[in-house]
Amino acid sequence: MKPVITLEELLVWNDEASNFWKAHLDANPALLELPCDIGGTANVQGFVRHIWGVELRWSQRIAGLPPMDREKAPQGPLEVLFAFHTEAMEIFRRLLEDSGQNWEETMTLEFQQLSPEKRIVSRRKVAAHALFHSQRHWAQLATLVRAAGFPSGFFGDILLSSALA
Repeated sequence: MKPVITLEELLVWNDEASNFWKAHLDANPALLELPCDIGGTANVQGFVRHIWGVELRWSQRIAGLPPMDREKAPQGPLEVLFAFHTEAMEIFRRLLEDSGQNWEETMTLEFQQLSPEKRIVSRRKVAAHALFHSQRHWAQLATLVRAAGFPSGFFGDILLSSALA
């Protein structure tokens, strides 16, 4: 057996991290107003909206659904933003459970700043990107809140996740 990490395992890891941050932010709602400029946001709530909104839009694109309009998406509250994550996880799970999915099928990204050859990527690569995107940002958020004097206790490393044996 090759020592591979599956998209299903990455999905579990991603969901654990999101559930941690949802619970932590519910318990510490003042953190949502903490200034944050990552991803063009103004505060932690905007940053969390970015994280979960990206998950939802990528899952929708992979599934061939029209992506949520970022400009029209609600700004909050946290419960509404967490629904983006919940819906994205449902879409990813349905796709991963469907043995007929062609994960090597390519998609063309709409990012004009990329050269044409870099805009063509597999659905598998997009799914991995969406899940790692969230993890990267959760690590940034852990650093941000710790530096602001509010350590979260976030241990988001895959080493500590139940996603892998």
